[in-house]
Amino acid sequence: MIDVPLLSDFCRIAAAPGFEQRLRAVIMEMTAPLVDEIYTDAMGNVYAVKKGTKQGEDARRIMIGAHMDEISFIVTHIEDGGFIRFHTLGGFDPKTLTAQRVIVHGSKDIMGCMGCKPVHLMTAAEKGKPLGIKDYFIDTGMTKEEVEAIVSVGDPVTRERELIEMGNCVNSKSLDNRLAVYMLFETFRELKDKSVPYDVYGVFTVQEEIGIRGASVAAQKVNPHFGFGIDITIAFDVPGAQAHERITSLGEGAAIKIMDSSTVCDYRMVRFMKETANKHDIKWQPEVLTGGGTDTAGIQRRGTDGAIAGCISIPCRNVHQSIEMSDKTDIRNGIDLLKNCLLEIDHFDWSFK
Repeated sequence: MIDVPLLSDFCRIAAAPGFEQRLRAVIMEMTAPLVDEIYTDAMGNVYAVKKGTKQGEDARRIMIGAHMDEISFIVTHIEDGGFIRFHTLGGFDPKTLTAQRVIVHGSKDIMGCMGCKPVHLMTAAEKGKPLGIKDYFIDTGMTKEEVEAIVSVGDPVTRERELIEMGNCVNSKSLDNRLAVYMLFETFRELKDKSVPYDVYGVFTVQEEIGIRGASVAAQKVNPHFGFGIDITIAFDVPGAQAHERITSLGEGAAIKIMDSSTVCDYRMVRFMKETANKHDIKWQPEVLTGGGTDTAGIQRRGTDGAIAGCISIPCRNVHQSIEMSDKTDIRNGIDLLKNCLLEIDHFDWSFK
């Protein structure tokens, strides 16, 4: 169905926003044999290019965005006692930090754990007040001198959590957005010996979690005619959720994005994706996400001419936590949808009507 060990490897590799170099090197080495060209830009985006059969006046460019970075932290201060203060890189709900292990990436990697004031010592007022990001620190179990020999202000910190399988699901940190990294790689692998009509620019982007930065730069470079984002989306299909709050549900198929807070997907692309899914018996569900955004926004807007853009989203529970969870069949459906869209995109009537 899917290559779980490979997905696990992708999730394990540290790639804080602006510090994607470890994952970038792996992606370039693994993807190079599958495409016609592979290169980077000054910002660190990876462009994997598969040439299409239609050239000249009939040529078109398709850009696919899959961001490499994960929500992370950056060291801001080392205190007496060796405790590390930090700032967030990306969106965190503070309560999700409690009792979590992290990896501090200094001159070598060292383990740390999130600490805060013990509940036994909190006043009644403190107990009734949610903790904020600034209430946490990272404890490495080392002295200040030992920490300073390894760690500097500005070093990145990522979460520590192994991928496991639970039922028909995978559960891990960084499924946002290593699922997309895996899906884009797998799509290239499965299309290696097949022809696509248009040039495909699969872009493994940087710094999505702090403002869709890499995709915006890449879209200016590629100037795509068509665009696909790949990302996770909210699956609020849990006890206590009202039906209208769910956004998506695990096991109900890959989600075809209609809109989020940064993008209204082109209605032609939405129609094309729905028709392609139905034609190939690919299970799908609609996605209207009232908060959050993806690389789709950069792809759609930042090229010189704009792009006819949409997004394939994978339903995910516990988003932006260390225990993100997605269904393996939804992931497989997402790969199949992307692959068939790339193969058949020239068959659709893209006129305004």
